[in-house]
Amino acid sequence: MALSTTFYNAFFRRNSVYVGTVFAGAFAFGIGFDLGVTKFYDTWNKGKQWKDIRQKYVQESE
Repeated sequence: MALSTTFYNAFFRRNSVYVGTVFAGAFAFGIGFDLGVTKFYDTWNKGKQWKDIRQKYVQESE
């Protein structure tokens, strides 16, 4: 019970803190989700993307 009271007093008692917590959580979730999906996509399509096959088709001029 003390943990829930402490959690309530820290995050939900004041509206400004609650809204800030929601925004910060949504921002962190958005970045984490984007990184996770990008990592999954790159792993799933390894060897088929331009960044993986570029060296076969582009010759660097020296």
